[in-house]
Amino acid sequence: MPELLIATNNPGKVAEFQRLLGDCGWKLMTAGALGIELSPEEPGETYAENARLKALEGARLSGLVTLADDSGLEIEALEGAPGPRSARFLGEDAGFDERFARILADMEGLESARRWARFRCLIAIALPDSEDARLCEGEVGGMIALEPRGGGGFGYDPLFYLPQRAATMAELPERVKDIVSHRGQAAMQARWLLMQMLYERKGADDDAA
Repeated sequence: MPELLIATNNPGKVAEFQRLLGDCGWKLMTAGALGIELSPEEPGETYAENARLKALEGARLSGLVTLADDSGLEIEALEGAPGPRSARFLGEDAGFDERFARILADMEGLESARRWARFRCLIAIALPDSEDARLCEGEVGGMIALEPRGGGGFGYDPLFYLPQRAATMAELPERVKDIVSHRGQAAMQARWLLMQMLYERKGADDDAA
Protein backbone atom coordinates (compact mmCIF):
# COMPACT_ATOMS: atom_id res chain seq x y z
CA MET A 1 0.00 0.00 0.00
CA PRO A 2 1.48 3.39 -0.98
CA GLU A 3 2.23 5.82 1.83
CA LEU A 4 0.74 9.31 2.19
CA LEU A 5 2.25 11.85 4.56
CA ILE A 6 -0.25 13.98 6.46
CA ALA A 7 1.86 17.11 6.90
CA THR A 8 0.62 18.68 10.11
CA ASN A 9 1.83 19.11 13.67
CA ASN A 10 -1.77 19.35 14.91
CA PRO A 11 -2.95 16.08 16.54
CA GLY A 12 -6.58 17.09 16.09
CA LYS A 13 -6.11 17.36 12.34
CA VAL A 14 -4.26 14.03 12.24
CA ALA A 15 -7.19 12.34 13.97
CA GLU A 16 -9.70 13.91 11.57
CA PHE A 17 -7.73 12.93 8.48
CA GLN A 18 -7.40 9.38 9.80
CA ARG A 19 -11.19 9.21 9.91
CA LEU A 20 -11.72 11.03 6.62
CA LEU A 21 -9.06 9.28 4.53
CA GLY A 22 -8.20 6.11 6.44
CA ASP A 23 -9.90 3.79 3.95
CA CYS A 24 -8.94 5.47 0.67
CA GLY A 25 -6.20 3.02 -0.31
CA TRP A 26 -3.23 4.88 1.15
CA LYS A 27 -1.31 4.20 4.35
CA LEU A 28 -1.43 7.47 6.29
CA MET A 29 1.88 8.53 7.81
CA THR A 30 2.78 11.30 10.24
CA ALA A 31 5.96 13.33 10.43
CA GLY A 32 6.73 11.83 13.83
CA ALA A 33 6.44 8.27 12.52
CA LEU A 34 8.87 9.15 9.72
CA GLY A 35 11.29 10.97 12.01
CA ILE A 36 11.07 14.26 10.14
CA GLU A 37 10.41 17.73 11.51
CA LEU A 38 7.97 20.03 9.77
CA SER A 39 8.33 23.77 10.01
CA PRO A 40 5.66 25.39 12.20
CA GLU A 41 5.83 28.57 10.14
CA GLU A 42 2.97 29.54 7.82
CA PRO A 43 4.35 32.51 5.88
CA GLY A 44 1.68 32.63 3.20
CA GLU A 45 -0.99 35.30 2.99
CA THR A 46 -3.74 32.86 1.94
CA TYR A 47 -4.94 29.38 2.91
CA ALA A 48 -3.98 28.07 -0.52
CA GLU A 49 -0.46 29.41 -0.28
CA ASN A 50 0.10 27.97 3.19
CA ALA A 51 -1.35 24.57 2.28
CA ARG A 52 0.78 24.40 -0.87
CA LEU A 53 3.97 25.36 0.98
CA LYS A 54 3.37 22.75 3.69
CA ALA A 55 2.58 20.00 1.18
CA LEU A 56 5.67 20.74 -0.90
CA GLU A 57 7.88 20.82 2.20
CA GLY A 58 6.52 17.49 3.42
CA ALA A 59 6.97 15.86 0.02
CA ARG A 60 10.54 17.14 -0.21
CA LEU A 61 11.50 15.95 3.28
CA SER A 62 9.76 12.58 3.14
CA GLY A 63 9.94 11.57 -0.51
CA LEU A 64 6.24 10.68 -0.25
CA VAL A 65 3.05 12.00 -1.74
CA THR A 66 2.02 14.58 0.85
CA LEU A 67 -1.27 16.11 1.94
CA ALA A 68 -1.44 19.33 3.93
CA ASP A 69 -4.18 21.76 4.76
CA ASP A 70 -4.65 25.29 5.98
CA SER A 71 -7.91 26.40 7.46
CA GLY A 72 -9.39 29.25 9.40
CA LEU A 73 -12.37 31.05 10.82
CA GLU A 74 -13.65 34.17 9.05
CA ILE A 75 -16.03 36.42 11.01
CA GLU A 76 -18.08 38.87 8.98
CA ALA A 77 -18.36 41.50 11.73
CA LEU A 78 -14.59 41.43 12.23
CA GLU A 79 -13.92 42.00 8.52
CA GLY A 80 -12.95 38.37 7.96
CA ALA A 81 -10.62 38.04 10.94
CA PRO A 82 -8.92 35.97 12.19
CA GLY A 83 -8.82 34.33 8.73
CA PRO A 84 -5.54 32.74 7.59
CA ARG A 85 -4.02 33.92 10.88
CA SER A 86 -6.48 31.81 12.91
CA ALA A 87 -3.82 29.49 14.31
CA ARG A 88 -1.72 32.47 15.38
CA PHE A 89 -4.50 34.85 16.47
CA LEU A 90 -3.28 36.87 19.51
CA GLY A 91 0.14 35.21 19.14
CA GLU A 92 1.59 31.72 18.87
CA ASP A 93 1.34 31.11 22.62
CA ALA A 94 -2.27 32.26 23.07
CA GLY A 95 -4.70 29.59 24.22
CA PHE A 96 -8.12 29.11 22.67
CA ASP A 97 -9.88 30.25 25.85
CA GLU A 98 -8.07 33.56 25.44
CA ARG A 99 -8.95 33.73 21.75
CA PHE A 100 -12.60 32.94 22.46
CA ALA A 101 -12.76 35.65 25.11
CA ARG A 102 -11.30 38.24 22.74
CA ILE A 103 -13.68 37.37 19.91
CA LEU A 104 -16.71 37.42 22.20
CA ALA A 105 -15.63 40.75 23.69
CA ASP A 106 -15.22 42.26 20.22
CA MET A 107 -18.70 41.02 19.28
CA GLU A 108 -20.47 41.83 22.52
CA GLY A 109 -23.99 43.10 21.97
CA LEU A 110 -24.19 42.14 18.30
CA GLU A 111 -27.54 40.68 17.26
CA SER A 112 -27.75 37.32 15.50
CA ALA A 113 -27.90 38.91 12.05
CA ARG A 114 -24.40 40.30 12.57
CA ARG A 115 -22.79 37.14 13.97
CA TRP A 116 -22.30 35.32 10.66
CA ALA A 117 -19.03 33.49 10.08
CA ARG A 118 -17.57 30.70 8.01
CA PHE A 119 -14.91 28.04 8.30
CA ARG A 120 -12.69 27.55 5.24
CA CYS A 121 -10.25 24.76 4.43
CA LEU A 122 -7.76 24.36 1.58
CA ILE A 123 -6.10 20.97 1.11
CA ALA A 124 -2.99 20.62 -1.04
CA ILE A 125 -1.60 17.34 -2.38
CA ALA A 126 1.98 17.34 -3.65
CA LEU A 127 4.18 14.74 -5.32
CA PRO A 128 7.80 14.47 -4.15
CA ASP A 129 9.12 15.35 -7.61
CA SER A 130 6.77 18.27 -8.22
CA GLU A 131 7.06 22.01 -7.72
CA ASP A 132 3.32 22.51 -7.38
CA ALA A 133 0.34 20.92 -5.67
CA ARG A 134 -3.29 20.16 -6.48
CA LEU A 135 -5.85 21.95 -4.34
CA CYS A 136 -9.22 21.04 -2.83
CA GLU A 137 -11.48 23.49 -1.00
CA GLY A 138 -14.35 23.30 1.47
CA GLU A 139 -16.30 25.80 3.52
CA VAL A 140 -19.25 25.87 5.88
CA GLY A 141 -21.31 28.83 7.04
CA GLY A 142 -22.52 29.42 10.55
CA MET A 143 -22.56 31.91 13.40
CA ILE A 144 -20.43 32.86 16.37
CA ALA A 145 -22.12 31.45 19.48
CA LEU A 146 -22.77 33.60 22.53
CA GLU A 147 -20.42 31.34 24.48
CA PRO A 148 -18.24 28.28 23.77
CA ARG A 149 -20.18 25.01 23.84
CA GLY A 150 -19.23 21.37 23.46
CA GLY A 151 -16.25 19.21 24.25
CA GLY A 152 -15.59 17.68 20.85
CA GLY A 153 -13.45 18.78 17.95
CA PHE A 154 -10.62 21.24 18.41
CA GLY A 155 -9.63 24.81 17.69
CA TYR A 156 -12.56 27.20 17.21
CA ASP A 157 -15.18 24.41 17.05
CA PRO A 158 -16.86 25.30 20.39
CA LEU A 159 -17.49 28.87 19.19
CA PHE A 160 -18.87 28.01 15.72
CA TYR A 161 -22.65 27.53 15.80
CA LEU A 162 -24.53 25.78 12.99
CA PRO A 163 -28.17 27.01 13.01
CA GLN A 164 -29.31 24.13 10.78
CA ARG A 165 -27.96 21.65 13.35
CA ALA A 166 -28.83 23.70 16.47
CA ALA A 167 -25.34 22.89 17.74
CA THR A 168 -21.80 24.12 17.70
CA MET A 169 -19.25 22.20 15.69
CA ALA A 170 -17.87 20.88 19.00
CA GLU A 171 -21.29 19.43 19.91
CA LEU A 172 -21.67 17.37 16.75
CA PRO A 173 -20.96 13.62 16.69
CA GLU A 174 -17.77 12.91 14.75
CA ARG A 175 -19.64 11.14 11.95
CA VAL A 176 -21.83 14.22 11.42
CA LYS A 177 -18.96 16.70 11.67
CA ASP A 178 -17.00 14.73 9.08
CA ILE A 179 -19.84 15.25 6.59
CA VAL A 180 -20.71 18.90 7.18
CA SER A 181 -17.38 20.47 8.14
CA HIS A 182 -15.13 22.50 5.88
CA ARG A 183 -12.36 19.93 6.27
CA GLY A 184 -14.76 17.08 5.55
CA GLN A 185 -15.87 18.72 2.31
CA ALA A 186 -12.31 19.39 1.17
CA ALA A 187 -11.28 15.85 2.14
CA MET A 188 -14.06 14.39 0.01
CA GLN A 189 -12.51 16.07 -3.02
CA ALA A 190 -9.06 14.92 -1.92
CA ARG A 191 -10.30 11.31 -1.75
CA TRP A 192 -11.15 11.41 -5.45
CA LEU A 193 -7.74 12.83 -6.31
CA LEU A 194 -5.98 10.18 -4.25
CA MET A 195 -8.04 7.40 -5.80
CA GLN A 196 -7.25 8.77 -9.25
CA MET A 197 -3.55 8.76 -8.38
CA LEU A 198 -3.80 5.11 -7.33
CA TYR A 199 -5.47 4.27 -10.63
CA GLU A 200 -2.76 6.10 -12.56
CA ARG A 201 -0.05 4.29 -10.59
CA LYS A 202 -1.64 0.93 -11.33
CA GLY A 203 -1.80 1.79 -15.01
CA ALA A 204 1.86 2.79 -15.04
CA ASP A 205 2.83 -0.45 -13.26
CA ASP A 206 0.80 -2.52 -15.74
CA ASP A 207 2.46 -0.77 -18.68
CA ALA A 208 5.91 -1.37 -17.19
CA ALA A 209 5.12 -5.06 -16.77
